[in-house]
Amino acid sequence: MQKDQLLTRRRALLAGAATLGAAGIAAALAPGAGNRGATASPPAAGAPPARRPLRPSEYRLRPLTGYGPPRTAPGRTLVREEPLLKVPENGRTVVLTFDDGPDPRYTPRILDTLARYEVRAMFFVCGEMAEYNPDLLARMADEGHVVGNHTWSHPLLTKLRRRTIRSEMERTSDVVEKHYGARPEWFRAPYGAWNRAAFELGAELGMEPLAWTLDTLDWTEPGTRTIVGRVEDGAAPGVVVLSHDAGGDRSHSVKALRSYLPHLLDSGYHVTVPRREYV
Repeated sequence: MQKDQLLTRRRALLAGAATLGAAGIAAALAPGAGNRGATASPPAAGAPPARRPLRPSEYRLRPLTGYGPPRTAPGRTLVREEPLLKVPENGRTVVLTFDDGPDPRYTPRILDTLARYEVRAMFFVCGEMAEYNPDLLARMADEGHVVGNHTWSHPLLTKLRRRTIRSEMERTSDVVEKHYGARPEWFRAPYGAWNRAAFELGAELGMEPLAWTLDTLDWTEPGTRTIVGRVEDGAAPGVVVLSHDAGGDRSHSVKALRSYLPHLLDSGYHVTVPRREYV
């Protein structure tokens, strides 16, 4: 008898939910919904209300814990003929990108520095590295960083057949989705070597091609001071900075980030990540 009563009550609740609709449920569950007298005043007609001035801390991002991977509406990806080199200039913005990882020796230290200054970056990961370091992809998701596709094994795409390029991209997107929680929406060709197949296959997999504006050349291991100088001299609105967190000794890249990141922020730059513009 009790079971029949519970089923009847559940059916009644479901029927009531369908009648209310999503808007009605939201209104019913909103705090203070039972207080009929507390109604919000409509905005005054005319110009929109003035925005309050930003506090200095708001040039940086909010605390990163619990961001999760970025969620965007799906859409069609255009096939481009060349990669994007910078982001739209919306104030003094800079994008920091790191290739070839994740590497357990250097990536955590880079993530620590980014977390200290509450900024996000892009990590173009290689699938074989991501597969061996799934905890680092999970951390990138938790801290709001964007993970891009940098192929599985970092080959020269212009020397590969189309089906091999697809495999390199697809396998990496699969492992990113498994450990990061979303498929990558950005792609970067190893060595910056693009061809028509890379653009077409990347678009088929829902990814935009992103290159860079400023190459720190840290892969040549020029030393911390040289890397810092290149970033500080080349910083400009919309610039995409290329660094590495794997593929060799990246200790100088780690140290350089600790030096130039606070300098960029103190100079009024907003370190950000790009947003996809679906069509």
